[in-house]
Amino acid sequence: MQNKLKLAVIAFCYTPLAFAQNTNTEQNTAKTMDESAFTFTEAQLGEDDNMSQNVTILNSNTNAYASEVGFRFSPTRFRYRAFNQKFNDVYINGAPMNDMESGQFRYSNIGGLNRFTRNVDSALPFESNNFSMTGMAGSNNYDFRAGSMQAGNYISVAGANRNYTLRGMYTYASGFNKKGWAIAAGVTYRWANRGYVEGTFYNALSYFFGVQKKWDAGHSLSFATWGNPTERSTQGASTDEAYWLANDYQYNPYWGYQNGHRRNSRVVNDFAPSALLTWDWDINDNTKLTTTAFGKYSMYKSTKLNYNGSENPQPDYWKNLPSSYIDVWGDNIGNNQYAYAQYQRSVAWWQASKANRQINWNYLYAANKTAAAQGSDAFYFVQAKHNDNLMLNLASTLTKRPDKNKTWNIGFIVGQNIGRHYQTMEDLLGGMSYHNINSYAMGIYSGMSDEVQYDLNTMGPNRLGRLVYEGDKFGYDYTLRVQKGYLWSNYAVNTGRWHLMIAGKIGGTDMVRRGHMRNGMFANNSFGKSGHAGFGEGGAKGSITFNAGRGHTFLLGAGFEWRAPEAATAFVSPEMNNDYVLNLKQEHVFSSEFGYQFQNAWLHANLSGYYSRLGHVTEWQNFYFDDINSFSYVSMTGLRKEYYGAELGLKVKLTSFLDFNAIGTINEAKNINNANVWYMSSTKATYNDANNGRPEKVMNKGMREAGTPLTAAGLGLSFHQGGWFIDLDANYYDRIYLSYSPSMRYESTLKTMGNVDNDGNYDIPAQAKGHGGWMLDGSIGKTIRLKKGQLSFNLMVTNILNNQTLVTGGYEQSRSDYTVKDDGTINSSRIYKFSQNPKKYYIFGTNGMFQISYRF
Repeated sequence: MQNKLKLAVIAFCYTPLAFAQNTNTEQNTAKTMDESAFTFTEAQLGEDDNMSQNVTILNSNTNAYASEVGFRFSPTRFRYRAFNQKFNDVYINGAPMNDMESGQFRYSNIGGLNRFTRNVDSALPFESNNFSMTGMAGSNNYDFRAGSMQAGNYISVAGANRNYTLRGMYTYASGFNKKGWAIAAGVTYRWANRGYVEGTFYNALSYFFGVQKKWDAGHSLSFATWGNPTERSTQGASTDEAYWLANDYQYNPYWGYQNGHRRNSRVVNDFAPSALLTWDWDINDNTKLTTTAFGKYSMYKSTKLNYNGSENPQPDYWKNLPSSYIDVWGDNIGNNQYAYAQYQRSVAWWQASKANRQINWNYLYAANKTAAAQGSDAFYFVQAKHNDNLMLNLASTLTKRPDKNKTWNIGFIVGQNIGRHYQTMEDLLGGMSYHNINSYAMGIYSGMSDEVQYDLNTMGPNRLGRLVYEGDKFGYDYTLRVQKGYLWSNYAVNTGRWHLMIAGKIGGTDMVRRGHMRNGMFANNSFGKSGHAGFGEGGAKGSITFNAGRGHTFLLGAGFEWRAPEAATAFVSPEMNNDYVLNLKQEHVFSSEFGYQFQNAWLHANLSGYYSRLGHVTEWQNFYFDDINSFSYVSMTGLRKEYYGAELGLKVKLTSFLDFNAIGTINEAKNINNANVWYMSSTKATYNDANNGRPEKVMNKGMREAGTPLTAAGLGLSFHQGGWFIDLDANYYDRIYLSYSPSMRYESTLKTMGNVDNDGNYDIPAQAKGHGGWMLDGSIGKTIRLKKGQLSFNLMVTNILNNQTLVTGGYEQSRSDYTVKDDGTINSSRIYKFSQNPKKYYIFGTNGMFQISYRF
């Protein structure tokens, strides 16, 4: 045994040379998630970067609240405790899956793989596990070993009126044969010519293939590869005025008619082929080693309609709206009979024809043909943003069980991500030419100056900028490289009525930018490598669980981490230069929780209270800022946040076939100080222009986390007998905040608006909020056992009462209600009020999915 243990330690230390990893597969199957639950969640996610799509993937065997909330509240894109999704750690076979630039896991990477994501080992924030120090929003480890998949064939066909309308799926798993081999494979196709939202389509093919070999000596080697090539179009948020004019809460400004056919300007192509190799070694009955090597190359492209020296072509652009003609908010600025007539004409135009309130593609082509005839660059074009990432990591875990009451895990993870970010010309829309110059800076600098060039290296001897054709790169092109590595360990022990857990990790992160264009604004600080930024990170947490007997259990947990900032927020303007954010620091994260559980033969109840505090948070945005008449890149540093609240879950067995359940949470998630702000003008390459280049504060204290309900509750009944199951859930959502605009709360902006009293106190605009409300969801199904296999029918309906007034997310517009003079004072007030017109997303109306499946 000692020799085996020595070999295990040697293997653990040298796994970078020999790939290895852990536990028997039974340990990873904490709960087989229900098929209807997973289908329900996936179809509601949205998978849209323009929406608040960071749904927390949460599950639990033991907690009545956590076992339901992950999929129950998913139609509103609910996030567990309102935490950023980067605090929800996702693993496959022990290897981390979270993106190394943003810290977040993209669910679309495993979209369509319902049958292969059923085996998952989940841990709540202060629960122990065998694969990590649990994240503040929980951790999940999916088992993708072929031998862990349910043996047999599975076929299903589904119809829906959601993001996709048809889905077909086939999976096969052999189980282990006598020679120790297991194979699992599957394919899923999802399609919609028109999704629930008009102007959208969906086309996705998902695949999975896995093979595993077991040897008698306790070794197992498994390989799995999967991917989800997807092409889809998206929905844009709009204002309540536009929704009213269209008489449609799902009005989508991103599409229009081209020669009588619908065309969407925002099309996403997304493909992330992934593969992993896992070595499991059962050294003996109490010692196991697991090592996984993982690789993924993701290719993400998202198109956008843009313009050059012309008017914004978006149909819901503020100048196209009726309220740009008269003041509908009571100030009566510019209101007269002529303005009112213009308002009426605009309303009539919007409501006369659907084509009038959508993109006019034919007009854009005609304008570009006119420009081409005059020898000018295209006025309108479709550009594409690309994010291509190569992610590699290696994870290894040694699990030791000294006796039946103790478990010790120790492991390491090393990884690297190389992300290439660039922009290409997707479609010139009939135009003949376009040059790689910053047209927004042309009014500030002469056409022959360095500053208007996006790439001095390719501008040509005549300084006109490189000609850009369809498929060519322009605007920006850079690479971010992130490297991570850390050691972690946890120890859990049961002693009498007590369960103790302690965990910790320590490591570091290094990041660097390499520019592939020499931007004229930053001729000496954009091309080539930036300096390296390195950060130590680590932390510890622990929990005590006390079983008081008679079904009563109490839990107390606390933890502290320091986390490296994400590369996605570490640079001031990664599209333009190599500068890091000023005062960039590690985040400090404190978390704590108290929990109570009662469980007997007919009742399962959980009550939890939690408090978390974040310090040294850095946030980053980019948007057009009126006060400097420029697109701006905004970094907010030194931010502190608090998260606290209570959660309740009940499961009551009313009869042998009927259960009642109730879940609810009320959270607070807000900033508790005013951050330092540093913003850069994209047309002048200067900082904090509205404050004459001086540092300033953004008055964002009290701003809350957006895009998720901070109050949510649900009541449900579940019937299950004789192969039938019927579920009916009534869910309530409230306190849904929209993303706030920092620029409307800069000190300089508040002074310009006169929002400061004689004592120097600021009158800070309240954060915009969405409308909440009730939703009724239900499902009904029947399973029929046949001589060979079983046949299942399942109907799931969301929002049965068709409540379309519920807001799921959105954002305040970062535009001013006024124009400014050169000296920064107000020139005039606008009739259109951006401050009164946030852009919102509304919940889908009644939608559902009907599925037929056959398992044999």
